[in-house]
Amino acid sequence: MEPNNILLVEDDLNLGFLLMEFLELEGMKVTWRKDAQSAIQELQKQDYDLGVLDITMPGMDGFSLAKHIRTKHPQFPFLFLTARLLKEDKLKGYQLGAEDYLTKPFDEEELLCKIKVILRRREEATPTSPAEQQFEIGRYLFDYSRQEIKLDDDIRRLTEKESEILLLLCQHRNRILKRDLAVRRIYGKDDYFLGRSFDVFISRLRKILSQDPDVSIENVFKVGFILNVPGLN
Repeated sequence: MEPNNILLVEDDLNLGFLLMEFLELEGMKVTWRKDAQSAIQELQKQDYDLGVLDITMPGMDGFSLAKHIRTKHPQFPFLFLTARLLKEDKLKGYQLGAEDYLTKPFDEEELLCKIKVILRRREEATPTSPAEQQFEIGRYLFDYSRQEIKLDDDIRRLTEKESEILLLLCQHRNRILKRDLAVRRIYGKDDYFLGRSFDVFISRLRKILSQDPDVSIENVFKVGFILNVPGLN
């Protein structure tokens, strides 16, 4: 079995070296880059299973790097490392698509646990057959494997989180998708910040699906959401 390929982006030399050494001792392959620009170049060379991104870096910070990743590598999962404690920073990180958020100082074992949970969750959540990857949503055709949604000749690329949440809604279409269970399925846990991030993605999906008046994402107060699709029970 091939080792998981991790991209570590951390400008602190001591911390970067310690994390690389620790993760390699745990059987992972780690590429360490000290700034966002060199990380972008690395992502163009090869595929990675996960990124571990510092936020506060000289030049392009981790948030800007995340925006680039979402545009150019929408299927690439990442988590943030940061010394920032503000609620707004944490919400911004999740809304940019972060799988998790680890505040410095932290225990290396906690980081390892989060990495393993993210990798396992992604492996378990990925549909295996073509029939499980494409869904008709009224006039729309959603292709999970390509992270695309098509309306007539208009094709829109979804972010990874938009695609994952829409997949869950499609798997529960015309039935209630419980919010707390969905948040745990997408992020691995449920808390205030993750719930807020999840709601933001639901709002985005409502806008994406708004051109078909027969399709809606209904809010069931204090319970969850229903993707209402005509012609399906």
